[in-house]
Amino acid sequence: MLSFFARRLVQGILVLLTISLVSFVVQGKLGDPTQQLAGQSVTPTERAELRQSLGLDDPLLMQYGRFVKNALQGDFGESYYYKQPTLTVILDNMPATVELAFCALLLVLLISTPSGMFAAIHPKHPISKVILFVSTLGLSVPIFIVAIFLVYFLSVEWQWLPSFGRGETQQVFGFWRSGLVTQDGLAHLLLPSVSLAFVLTPVFVRLIRAEMIDVLQSDYVRFAWAKGISAPRIYFVHALKNTMLPVITVGGIQAGTLVAYTMITETIFQWPGMGYMFMDAVTRVDAPLISAYLMVVGAIFVITNTLVDLVYGLINPRVRISGYSI
Repeated sequence: MLSFFARRLVQGILVLLTISLVSFVVQGKLGDPTQQLAGQSVTPTERAELRQSLGLDDPLLMQYGRFVKNALQGDFGESYYYKQPTLTVILDNMPATVELAFCALLLVLLISTPSGMFAAIHPKHPISKVILFVSTLGLSVPIFIVAIFLVYFLSVEWQWLPSFGRGETQQVFGFWRSGLVTQDGLAHLLLPSVSLAFVLTPVFVRLIRAEMIDVLQSDYVRFAWAKGISAPRIYFVHALKNTMLPVITVGGIQAGTLVAYTMITETIFQWPGMGYMFMDAVTRVDAPLISAYLMVVGAIFVITNTLVDLVYGLINPRVRISGYSI
């Protein structure tokens, strides 16, 4: 167990160092942040003094070394635009993204599990063919098309649901302001979460269907049929449990992906999360905030993948991860 965590810790550090280096190389190509900070009426001399005070005239390697040194002390710099520590800005926007990703994954689970099971148990049924057709359509349609379609019909034409913002939120604990505890917050959350779920659901439907078909053809399921065990017990206890093992792996990775890459959805729905904040930071050439965001995203992926490996090993005792034993 200790060697497993030690190896993952070393891998995580290498990943974060690589991300930080790449982000520093990229941010130098984004433009001059002093144009956003100082405006157009500032003289070239004043702009040069501002660049010098921010350390932007230093060699890139020196800037990178200064960033790594400060990051090891928990300081990821101050946002040029917000005039606050970058981690504070990210944590302020994180609850909205986490809640959006959580609701999208919940919808995916509630829709894909029964749909995939039905398509596997009754492969020739007309409903199964409809499920496969819709899943193929979902894989083919980009997320921004789905989002714009929902906004046009449900918000503009029929005016059933709000199309932008997070709505009313309440403080639940600490820095976390949640929209899940208010009716207005849930109404604002519905369209963006459905947009994300529509894109992810087909992947899980096809995965569950394929794994379920494979499990139903296994010897132990045939033996269960021969023993006279009831169909619901075979489907929901014997088959579904082993079907969900690869789903857990994919689901864990997708959870980290959703938290990190909800930029398109948040931009379309003006959702005040980390993705929308990142796009705004790129527009404003807010280099410290861009670098800190990429570091947080990298940490999310490292932590998510580690938790997925641990959960998978606990659920499936046959799995033995190198350096980790149950």
